[in-house]
Amino acid sequence: MLKNGISTKAFRARRALLAGSAVALALPAVVAPLGAALAQQDEAGAVAKAVEALRAAMLAGDGAALKAMTMDQLTYGHSNSRLEDKAAFVASLDNKNAFKSIDLSDHAIQVVGDTAVARHTFDAVNNLPDGKTSTAHIKVLQVWKKDGGAWKLLARQAAPLPA
Repeated sequence: MLKNGISTKAFRARRALLAGSAVALALPAVVAPLGAALAQQDEAGAVAKAVEALRAAMLAGDGAALKAMTMDQLTYGHSNSRLEDKAAFVASLDNKNAFKSIDLSDHAIQVVGDTAVARHTFDAVNNLPDGKTSTAHIKVLQVWKKDGGAWKLLARQAAPLPA
């Protein structure tokens, strides 16, 4: 027995109950940010898949895929400052062998709600009409928007990098 008439066993039970209650109250404060971080990581992974799907569709000249993965309001900026809307962007690649290769590196993706910013270095070998090739070494910024559960490209801007 303790001084206040509570048995040692009862005291230990109350202490365990209070400790358990404290953990139960604190757990949501720890788990909620962790859950949000994991959800953000899942969305960043989904954006990375969309970036890769866009690269593959550009390489393949797959106009249907390019239409499906871009917003109607698309603004597509090239490294020479030329701008295209969705129709011009899709038409420039649809059923064309515009690229021999496209490699993306130095990926960085940030998701903010239903918008994502993706940055990467874009290295490509371009097929020219005369049968020759040229290369592109550019930095790219893409803005993706979640639309109907899918990430779609809203904006893209490129800037040249030294060779």
